[in-house]
Amino acid sequence: MQARSLVAAGCMVLLVSGSPALNLRLRGSDNPQTVPITAKRYEFTPNELTLKVNEPVVLVFKSDDATHGMHFEDLNLDAVIAKGTGAEVKFTPDKTGDFVGHCAVFCGTGHGGMTLTIHVVP
Repeated sequence: MQARSLVAAGCMVLLVSGSPALNLRLRGSDNPQTVPITAKRYEFTPNELTLKVNEPVVLVFKSDDATHGMHFEDLNLDAVIAKGTGAEVKFTPDKTGDFVGHCAVFCGTGHGGMTLTIHVVP
């Protein structure tokens, strides 16, 4: 019975230590946080992000329906999110505030309302 408990405990340790989310947290800011974002007519999912100032991040955009774009004037960010291939945007927010980005490639009648908000906090 004691051997069975040790085997079960060993399996739990392996499962926890092999967790990618746990490993990302333990790595610190040397490796940027990766945030997946899906673009589709006429929305980004998620449509709001909260990031920390001076912490690097990689925004990984994907689109399966059409080519979209992303433009944040105040953050100096631009991307073309090609259908099927997507785009990666690596940056480090250097100021706090709320920033609204807009789809930068016309994608249909709802294009004007396609936004993504980034909240940068201390």
